[in-house]
Parts: sequence; C-alpha cells; structure tokens
Amino acid sequence: MQLDDLDFADDLALISQTQQQMQEKTNSVAAASAAVGLNIHKGKSKVLRYNTASTDPITIDGEDLENVKSFTYLSSIIDEHGGSDADVKARIGKARAAYLQLRNVWNSKQLSTNTKIRWPDTISNNVLWERTNQIPAEEEIGKKRWKWIGHTLRKAPNCVTQQALTWNPQGQRKRGRPKNTLRRETEIDMKKMNKNWMELEKEAQDRVGWRMLVGGLCSIGSNRRNCPTYNELYIETHINRKIIIEHTELKTIVNQYQNLQYKHQNS
Repeated sequence: MQLDDLDFADDLALISQTQQQMQEKTNSVAAASAAVGLNIHKGKSKVLRYNTASTDPITIDGEDLENVKSFTYLSSIIDEHGGSDADVKARIGKARAAYLQLRNVWNSKQLSTNTKIRWPDTISNNVLWERTNQIPAEEEIGKKRWKWIGHTLRKAPNCVTQQALTWNPQGQRKRGRPKNTLRRETEIDMKKMNKNWMELEKEAQDRVGWRMLVGGLCSIGSNRRNCPTYNELYIETHINRKIIIEHTELKTIVNQYQNLQYKHQNS
C-alpha cells in the first residue's frame, strides 16, 4: 500500500518518493485548484525531505517552495525524524506558558484563602483515582484506541484507514530499537489477549461484543488495586479504616460504601 496524499478540508499533504513525482503532483493540484477558482498559498506551503539525495526545489508557478525540517499540520508538529516527541514538547511548553500567565493570580495576596483549598496530606495516584472515580490516562487512551480499532476493522478491506492500520512496511531499517508505533502497541495488547489480527477483525463485526472486549481492557497491563477486574477493593472510610470488600460488580461496592458512610454519620 502507498499513500499519495492526506486530505482534510482545504489542508493537503502530498507524499512522494521522488522529487519528480512530487513536482507532478504539485502541478496537478495547482491546475485543479485554479480550474475552480482556488489558489495555493505559496507562503504557507512547505517541503519536508526525509533521507533524500535530491535537493532540487519544488515550484509553483516558477516560485520555489520553502524547505523546512518541521512544520505544523492540523495542529500537530511533523518533523523529519518522525514520531511525536517534538509535538509533545510543544504542547507541554504551551501548557506551561498558559500556567505562568496566571502566576500573579496564584501568588496574589488580595484573594481570600476561602477561595482556595488545602490538601494537607499527600496521597498516591491509586487513591486519587479511586476517590475521583477516574482511571489513569494511559488506560483511557488505551480504551479510546481500541474503540477506534474496532471501528476501523469494520470498514471495507479496500479502505485506506484499515490498510494503514494493518500495513507492514518493508525495507531496511536503521540500527537500534525501532520506534514504537500504533501497530506495535496494539500487538503488545494482542499478545496478552491471545488474539491475532484475523480474530480481532472477526470479533469487531459484533459491536456489542467488541464493547465488552474494550470494557475488559482495564486489567491489561494494569496493577491498580481499584481496577474493576480485581477481586478486592480497598475503601478508606472517614474513620481512617481500610475495608477489603470482595465484589463482582462495581455498583454493589458503591452501595456498600454509601451504607458505611450512612452508618458512621448516624453512630
């Protein structure tokens, strides 16, 4: 399988293996756009090269397009090394900058302490997730990923999305550990589930069964005590006692916990 372009609204990303192919595609897009009254913004169009020997420029109407080592596409940073490291660092930097802009608010002496909260004791992430009834970010990402995989596997075999998911590129790779990819991450979970691609594609056709499969992914690669698939759940009451409750359904545990709170309040 070979991808020639990525399209989203009026944002186009052309992909080619040679400079000649890229120039031909660029000319075709420019001609098709001009036929319907559209023009390509040359200042916003960039060229990124990866492991290429040719340095000949890509042109539109005789004007060279700028060669860059990275560019932003659909709010994500694409660079010549691939991966998401640069994009993650940029997002962390934006979050830090937004936080620092409110530094005067955090340090203000004019705001009453009544508007603030005090957390005197440190708690573990497991307890925090339990008290807020949340799951770790990596588990939430995993569930979202598997929901998308099920949706993709139900598509027609000639769909580009499914072909991209199961695509296994050939060729010689660089020395060293290969970068992690969505396919490799998925196959790690598949080994723990004792599944293969053919079995997953068959099971994905049953939407209800697939939702049950995704719902049971909490136990995969997780050591959290409050995972619904564990046989025990630790609940810390207001009287600082830890009670181990054997359970089969999370709803039953919540009801028992509420009863404990009610009895303690009336005692």
